[in-house]
Amino acid sequence: MLVAGFPADAFGTNCYVVATAPGEQCVVVDPGIGVLDRLDALLAEHRLHPAAVLLTHGHLDHTFSVAPVCGARGVTAYVHPADRELLADPAKGLSADLAGLFGGRLPYTEPEDVAELTDGATLDLAGLEITVDHAPGHTGGSVLFRLPGADSRWEADEICLSGDVLFAGSIGRTDLPGGSLPTMLASLRSKVLPLADDTVVLPGHGPATTIGRERASNPYLVEVAGDGVRPAAPARGL
Repeated sequence: MLVAGFPADAFGTNCYVVATAPGEQCVVVDPGIGVLDRLDALLAEHRLHPAAVLLTHGHLDHTFSVAPVCGARGVTAYVHPADRELLADPAKGLSADLAGLFGGRLPYTEPEDVAELTDGATLDLAGLEITVDHAPGHTGGSVLFRLPGADSRWEADEICLSGDVLFAGSIGRTDLPGGSLPTMLASLRSKVLPLADDTVVLPGHGPATTIGRERASNPYLVEVAGDGVRPAAPARGL
């Protein structure tokens, strides 16, 4: 299996492509701000053909390029229904300060073809079987995407594209509209902690990690496991 990606210039949002092999169809995950040229180069390098775009949640730094990526290839964008409105009006997911930062300077277009994700569903796309876990807290519609990873370069049983639910050493912020720290902690407890230690985590920002590493050292996972003191509120991500 081929998994490749790069951070966007804006907010360092990781954009990934996943395929069974070079020269095949692929899924694109979280095409953010200013990624089109680098994404096209990555697709050309591996001779990949996008079959769908998957969105871990609806924040603008993860969705900004979804319409041109989908529109140029006639493919569907997938998002959880709780974040569906953010594809039509991204400002609903921003604080007043962030809305002012973006105000009018970044033209955004809603994708034409949008499908909604369901908790526990398995997507059969580009020859891949991708499990969807609804994990709200960062936003109401945040999800994890899990797929078998034994044939990847990590040789792990499973890969988890975690969006802004889980980072190396931290979690996504919960102070934006639709965010909730208690809900996030519940998602960590029910959706993240049960994953196997060797699961490779590919987050929405920052470097890859593993569930075992985070279980042992991430203060938020330590807390929800009942072994630590609540850390300060997270502030990473959009």
